[in-house]
Order: sequence, then structure tokens, then C-alpha cells
Amino acid sequence: MTVLTGCSVRVLSDISVGAAAFVDRVGRSWLSRTSGDGEVRGQELAILRRLALASSVALFAVPAGLSLVTSPAVALPAGVATVCAAFLFSAVGSIALSRQRPALRPAEAVIVEHRDLMLESAFGLVLLLDPQGNVTTVGGRDRTEFLSWMRDPTGRGFVEQIHVSDRIVFLQAVDVLRQGRDAHGADLRLERSAVASSDEQFVHVRMELTARRDGEGRLTAIVSQLRDISQDQQLREDAARKAAEAESANDAKSRFLAAVSHELRTPLNAILGFSDILSGEYFGKLENDRQREYVGLIRQSGAHLLSVVNTMLDMSKIEAGRYELLLESFAIEDTIATCEAMLGLQAKEKGLTLTSRIQRGLGEIVADQRAIQQILINLVGNAIKFTDAGGAITIDAALADGMLKLSIGDTGIGIASERLASLGQPFVQIQNDYTRRYAGTGLGLSLVKGLVGLHGGNFSIASAPGEGTVITILIPFDGSGAVTMQQPVDANRPVDFPPRLKHTVEIDEGRNKELMNGPAKAKIA
Repeated sequence: MTVLTGCSVRVLSDISVGAAAFVDRVGRSWLSRTSGDGEVRGQELAILRRLALASSVALFAVPAGLSLVTSPAVALPAGVATVCAAFLFSAVGSIALSRQRPALRPAEAVIVEHRDLMLESAFGLVLLLDPQGNVTTVGGRDRTEFLSWMRDPTGRGFVEQIHVSDRIVFLQAVDVLRQGRDAHGADLRLERSAVASSDEQFVHVRMELTARRDGEGRLTAIVSQLRDISQDQQLREDAARKAAEAESANDAKSRFLAAVSHELRTPLNAILGFSDILSGEYFGKLENDRQREYVGLIRQSGAHLLSVVNTMLDMSKIEAGRYELLLESFAIEDTIATCEAMLGLQAKEKGLTLTSRIQRGLGEIVADQRAIQQILINLVGNAIKFTDAGGAITIDAALADGMLKLSIGDTGIGIASERLASLGQPFVQIQNDYTRRYAGTGLGLSLVKGLVGLHGGNFSIASAPGEGTVITILIPFDGSGAVTMQQPVDANRPVDFPPRLKHTVEIDEGRNKELMNGPAKAKIA
């Protein structure tokens, strides 16, 4: 009996092995023909094995079950057909789904592969840090270039290569990530391991740090990416140096103008005073008319030079922020009439027509009357200078949207469009060659723009060559835009000499915060 049982088990084992081999052989043949690349995947073959095992059991169970409700002659073929159809549908569907679903890999392998890809392909130098800021892994597309001048950054080696004053910046960046931020950036200077004669001792780098956390939000690692920004830093330093040089040159020009103007006023006052004495013949009569003519020319030339000096002084005050407006209420008609009275004779002698058009009921405005009169005199004087005989000059005044609108138009030589942008700058004239026809310093329009700006107004020019020029000025009618107060002086605050305009000082203070070493300053005692 025992022998028969053993033989039966051996026979069944041989049958199962043979059936499995048959299923593998048939399955391989079918899968190789249905796959696109002719490759048989083990996962698909395992699916066929499981389906074949389940179908072999169903070949007996399904007909037996059907025989309970119908005759065996019907149950046997129906059951076999049902099992075979189920096997085919299941096999085709399972294989199709397995081919559409991407192969699953362990999460650990995916993370390792992504990390390796980042270390190989990311630009710059990539460093993996622990939560204390120690380097654990080095990678990056440009690591060879970085490591050519760096020492080994692993462990504490990276921190030791950071400039001493920048190490606190690096530690603060790491601490920011510890406190919960996901990313942070810092600019650092790294020391070269070997410095050539043409190389700087330190290299400027931009370091971007990204936090890696566990499921509970604790910092587990830091990914840092370094990029060389030495060229960007050099450009910033060059721009700051050039700006400082331009500012220094502008300050030197302002100081020169102020010094020269003050030095010229003293002898000019003497020239004007003695020429008045000579022309008045207080200490004896002049012998002939030629002497009287020469004295008159001396007086006229001195007065002209004094006006130039006064203009230079006013420009120096405006640029230094020391021009104080004295706001008062006055009638603009009176100021325009004064301007016409002062320049009417000059226009008449040149054969020009000077007229004014003032809006009715204009009333009084609030402004610095001396400054407004100086604006009108400069603009009308320029119009007379650049208008040939037979031309006309008009002064218009009107009120528009709370602004006093002054327009001075002429029929003079006009200005080319490419020269309009340069007008209003100090020492710039329409004709600036060696044989210019018109005298002057080129400070008139610059002074006008400065005075209009102090009133909070706008200045515009419209002109065309041969067609004349129209200069329009808009000034707040009630004086609301005027600069009336200077900032209080702090005795402990370093200041430049001479002081500059308010907005220029604010720009300088912002720039000095960015620069490590600013220019030397003087202190008010």
C-alpha cells in the first residue's frame, strides 16, 4: 500500500512538472510573438503560470458544479468552454495591463538614482551637508573646475575655506533652514588653495541651500549649489567705482564754481564801483567823449560779468541744496510787466516785437517772486539772443488744473530735435563750435530748470530748426510743491562739502550701505 502511494505521488509530481514546462514553453512562444521587442519578461510568464494553475483546478470544479443543475452531457463541454474562455481573456488582459503599467522599483532605488543624477548633472558645485553644515558628498557638473583651486571640502573643510567675515553668513543660512525655511541663499568668498600672480586670493560664489526633511519635518540634510559670481562682483565694483568717480567730479565742479564765483565778486564790485565814480565825474570831468565811452563799456562789461557770476553762484546753491525759496503771494502780471520793462529796450534795439498775453482774472500766485522773475528774464533773454531782426517774442500766462502755465515763444533759429535732450545741462549751448555767433555760458536754461524743480514744477521745450522755440513751464499755483525747508543738521553725522541736493544724499546713503569701504567723510565740529 505504501509503495502504491509513493508511486502515485511521483506520478503526480512528474505530471505537474511536465505541465509547468509545457505552460512555460507555450507561454514563451506566445509572449515572444506578441511583444514588440521579442523579449519575454519574467513577470508576464509568472502571470501565465498562475492563470494556468487556476484554470486546471477550474476544469474539474466548474463542470462538476454545472452537473448539479444540468445533465453531465451539457455540463462537461459548457464548463470546459467557460474555463478556457476565462483563461484566454484573463491572460490577454493581465499581460496588456502589465505592459502598460511602468515597472515598479523600490523607493530607495529611485531616491538613490535621483540623487546620483543631481550630483552628476546639476550645474556648478553641489554639496550635500548634514544639519550641522558639514559636507558629506561632493558633486555637480563643474566640480572639477571648482576642486582645481579648492581644498577637499568634505567634513569641516568647506567652512575652513570660507572668508572669516563670511563664515557667520554661512552659519546663519544653515540656521535659517533649521528654523523651518525650505530654501535660502548667501554670497560667500572662498579662499584659493594656491594663488597665482594674476588671481585674486578669494573667489566670490553664490550659494543656494535647500532643506531636506523627514516625515516629522526635522532637518535631515541640506543640498547646496555653488555658482562662481566673480565676474558679476567685478562688474558691480566697477560700476560703483565709476559712479563714485563721476560723483566726485561733479562735486569738484560745484566746489570750483563756488570758489571762482566768490573770488570774482570782490574785484567785480570794485570795477563796477570805480566805473560808476568815473562815469559820474565825481573827482573831475573826463576830457573827451571817447573816455566816457570807454568807462561806459567797462561798466557794461562788469555788469555782464557780474550777472554771469551770480548765475554761477545760483547754480552752485541749487546743486548744493542751499538755494532757499522765499514763498510769497504776488501778481504774476506785475512780474511779467517788470520783465518786459527790463528787456523791452533790448528787443526794440534788435528789431524784435515783445508782447505778453495773460489770462483774465489770474489773480495772485504763491512762489518765490525773485526766482520767477529770474526764470522769465533768462528765457526772454535767450529768445531775444536767438531771434533775428523782424521776429516776435510772446509771453503767455494762464491757469490750468491748479498749475501756473508760463509759455515763452519766439520765431528764432529753433533747435534740432537731436539737441533738445542736451539743452538744460550746464554749459550746453545750441552752437558750441569755435565760431559761434551767440555769446553766453550755457547756464541759463540749467538755472531755469533748477528753479522750476525747486518749485515742484515741470519744464518742456518744443522747437524745430528755422521755426522758432516754445518753452513751457508748469508751477503749482499755490506753492504746494516748493522745497521750503532744509533738513536739520546733525552734528555727529558725516557730511560732504559742499552739501548736495536731498535726493542725491539719499542715493549716496543707500550706496554707502552696499559698499564695504566708502569714501572718507568730514564731520561737522
